Amino acid sequence: MSGADPGTEPNEDSAGEPSARRKPVVVVVEPETPGNVGTIARAMKNFGLTDLKLVNPPELREDGEAYGFAGHAREDVLPNADEVTFEEIVENYHTVGTTAITGEDDQSHERFPFKTPAELRASLKTVDAPTAIVFGREGRGLNNEELSQLDEVCSIPADDDYPVLNLGQAATVLLYELRELTVDETQLPDTEVVRAAEPDIERFHEYFGDFLASTGQREHHREKNALLMRRLLGRAHPTEREIHSLLGTFRKATTKLEHADHLAAKYDEPVYPRE
Repeated sequence: MSGADPGTEPNEDSAGEPSARRKPVVVVVEPETPGNVGTIARAMKNFGLTDLKLVNPPELREDGEAYGFAGHAREDVLPNADEVTFEEIVENYHTVGTTAITGEDDQSHERFPFKTPAELRASLKTVDAPTAIVFGREGRGLNNEELSQLDEVCSIPADDDYPVLNLGQAATVLLYELRELTVDETQLPDTEVVRAAEPDIERFHEYFGDFLASTGQREHHREKNALLMRRLLGRAHPTEREIHSLLGTFRKATTKLEHADHLAAKYDEPVYPRE
């Protein structure tokens, strides 16, 4: 295992401008359980990180817990992990220490002020620097002396009765929140919605108005429900397929209601119950 390396400079495009932000490295200080190291490596793999650095780690055997918990990270992240000293990380990186226990005010300088993972993401998004996310021990975390040497402090909001997360869980939550900085593409499909054409949406509102009339509602109720539907679709941004499906459904419902009225009149039967 080699020592701490702040990494290479980001790539430059043809204009000489940086084209990619350097991704953070992940540092685990004195982990006690190989399985947690493997879990962290797996989370790194999930969220586009590859550079794992370990301070005084336990033995990580290829047939042991670490590799068993690492998933596909056993192929690259874990075997390429560097063993480093805490001092090397402090000297070479902009450091973010993680802690579950924070200071409540500015009298606790080691643990206050602190950022939530979302706030940390917003902060790191505006700069490019060799950055290290530093996690502490399973049972005790980072101590005050260590935190005082780090540049920033991050804490995951949790229930006040039990705010301490398992080391692997904490790393997974934090790296998930930072994914906008580390993952270019995900397995999820494009989430942008193409809203149906406005004439089709207006045609739906006409059909819905006919449906309301066929139900026999009083006019002021029909007007209120028509407005509620307009507001609902305004928020929902229906797609072309969705609006066409709704059009067909309400058209058929209106036809059936009108047919029921016709049969009731033809055979002098009572109409179906109305309000």
